[in-house]
Amino acid sequence: MDQAHLDVGATAWLLTSAALVLLMTPGVAFFYGGMVRASNVLGTVMQSLMTIGTVSVIWLLLGFSLAFGRGNGFVGGFGLAGLTDLTAVVPGVHLDGVPVLAFVVFQMMFAVITPALITGAGAERWRFSAFVFFVALWSLLVYAPIAHWLFSPLGWASRLGALDFAGGAVVHANAGAAALVIAALLGRRAGWPTSHHRPHNLPLMLLGTALLWFGWFGFNGGSALTANNVGALAVTNTQVAAAAGLMSWAFAEQIRFRKPTTLGAASGAVAGLVAITPAAGYVTPVSAVLIGVVAGVICHLAVALKTLFRLDDALDVAAVHLGGGVVGSLAVGLFATSSVNPAASNGLFYGGGYRLLGVQALSVLTVVAYSAVASLLIAGLADRIFGNRISPRAEGIGMDLFQHGESAYAIASPQETPVKTSAKAPAVNDHG
Repeated sequence: MDQAHLDVGATAWLLTSAALVLLMTPGVAFFYGGMVRASNVLGTVMQSLMTIGTVSVIWLLLGFSLAFGRGNGFVGGFGLAGLTDLTAVVPGVHLDGVPVLAFVVFQMMFAVITPALITGAGAERWRFSAFVFFVALWSLLVYAPIAHWLFSPLGWASRLGALDFAGGAVVHANAGAAALVIAALLGRRAGWPTSHHRPHNLPLMLLGTALLWFGWFGFNGGSALTANNVGALAVTNTQVAAAAGLMSWAFAEQIRFRKPTTLGAASGAVAGLVAITPAAGYVTPVSAVLIGVVAGVICHLAVALKTLFRLDDALDVAAVHLGGGVVGSLAVGLFATSSVNPAASNGLFYGGGYRLLGVQALSVLTVVAYSAVASLLIAGLADRIFGNRISPRAEGIGMDLFQHGESAYAIASPQETPVKTSAKAPAVNDHG
């Protein structure tokens, strides 16, 4: 694209949004890291960190092409692989004044954070080598095809009229379904649920929440692909839905347990953010508040299901992301209105009938089913090659020391005296 046709404002907004979405993955790392035990915090953070590295390279080489290339409606082709032609046009996507690379890197960050969300389900017991193998294949065989269905105008769901503004189905329901599979395959943590696996650092969890909330403005606002009225609407809806989800989850805790918690409030905010994601650019702010309230209550109640089914989804990924993603995707069929975005079809409450609601239900259910089956097959292959679960001894020691040779809180106390070294006694390094 030559400089004369470059829309500087739109390009700056999209690149800034990409940076905000990247920040969400460290946000996930801290959010999850604060909720595990102290012996597993670095192992949890390392999974998100490695996801950034693994998926970024795969997305550039092949993932973007499979998601947005010209294909068969189910998956894109190889025409955009490696981005060897920087003047190429993304089929069906209108990037008026925005370089293709800006769109590529923005979508890259979505591909990065989606598998990072899954890590919470297997917290404290997922072998690192198996995890990396799973993420690499999953990003190609699960995320890229599903992104093609809904994000590419050539995908079968998009052609049916399904709406997913920023990834309620593509990112959250998809990751939540995979998380259920991982939790089931890995099995329950030692002692769960009779022994308590309490969060070791709630301030760290709240820091992660803050980074997620902040980054979500780029996640949803950037999906307008330019700084316009729809982008402003998406940012506004993101804020009020998160706030409503926070309050409704805390209120539900107050009614049920008489004690609203910081962990519950943070989880409610994330539930509201998840649920508004598919609807952010299609609904009014009042509708966004209602979506946040419903998501906060439903996701709170969904947390109890893991105990009922004795499924150790360690950090409630399925309850928040699968539950919130389904709520938000169906809410589009109810609350979407062309009055705020001409690209939207009218939902049931705005005179559009049941068609959009039906299409939304079909698309999100197909996403969940495909993600669950494909994740089961990929995780099964990883188990045969590496073994998905760490040993009981390793679980007792903790992922930090056993898998990475580090400790998150190895801080010398004032009483400790540094070891003096000499030529006769060489110092032992950190890995000795």
